[in-house]
Amino acid sequence: MNTNSLTIGFDAKRVFFNQSGLGNYSRTLIGNLSRQYPQHKYLLFSPNVRLNLEQLYDSGSRFQLAANMQLRTPGGIFKTAAGGNLWRSLLMGNAINRSQPHIYHGLSNELPLNAGKVKARKIVTIHDLIFLRYPQWYPAFDRWVYLRKWQQSCRNADVIIAISRQTKEDIVEFLKIEPEKIAVVYQSCDDAFYADYNDRLFLNHGLFMPVQYTLPPQVPQDYILYVGAITERKNLLGLVKALHLLQPKLQVPLVVVGKGKEYEYKVWQYLQTNHLQKQVVFIDHLPLEDLKAVYRCAKAVVYPSFFEGFGLPVLEGLFSRTPVITSKGSCFAEAGG
Repeated sequence: MNTNSLTIGFDAKRVFFNQSGLGNYSRTLIGNLSRQYPQHKYLLFSPNVRLNLEQLYDSGSRFQLAANMQLRTPGGIFKTAAGGNLWRSLLMGNAINRSQPHIYHGLSNELPLNAGKVKARKIVTIHDLIFLRYPQWYPAFDRWVYLRKWQQSCRNADVIIAISRQTKEDIVEFLKIEPEKIAVVYQSCDDAFYADYNDRLFLNHGLFMPVQYTLPPQVPQDYILYVGAITERKNLLGLVKALHLLQPKLQVPLVVVGKGKEYEYKVWQYLQTNHLQKQVVFIDHLPLEDLKAVYRCAKAVVYPSFFEGFGLPVLEGLFSRTPVITSKGSCFAEAGG
């Protein structure tokens, strides 16, 4: 293998289908590799490109298809959503072999079902095994599908990347994979979250002067911040109950950036019952520049999740030089450094 110039393939579905979570992980990794190692060629395999790049730019993402990236998508009947998913699961391995990459990396917990026939060296990133550790949060059929996909992918991979020591321990415990096959490689976040400082003030006076940010209009001036999906596992209701217990001594507003379904309704019911609606601001989504400002200007970031594979908002808060309050256990001490 000529390491001076490699062809590296990626399962890039999440790049174009997810604006957060696995999408951010995929875009950050591919984008950084493309910039830091421009001599390599990067092949992006995706069933189709539902989330177009204009939408990514509108959301503030700085990911773009660089000169050393090439898309690989199916044609014909596989251009449809159902056909694309079938291609990704059953036929993408054939497309990988035709493109002849040196390395293929499944970025979101899985490799194609026929990965055993893929000639490239294979890597899979496993983000978490929460569906096995907390099965009550997942439908039985989903657990069955995930288990078989994760197990087969780990067996077919030459190297498994776990995004935390916690995830590595879970892979060994639940999937019975030998630990020597697993490398812990921590997640990063968009470098937009690194604190901006005035270089001239630092050079002249040895002082850091924070840059001034303009907050979105719905965000109050003094607040604590929660960023993440509104699900039972992430425990927003526990945070709201804690704020209620602190009344009337502490009445700081809470800004929630994220979406939910049934659990969000449960949180709303609690807020209404306890007359706390005016203390909590819900925002479904923010462009990256606005999210950066909201992180920087918060009094604190609070991440009360019960369990995560990594806990990216902890890292984003620390990169923003904002105090972070999070849970004990799981991966949170790792994410917090």
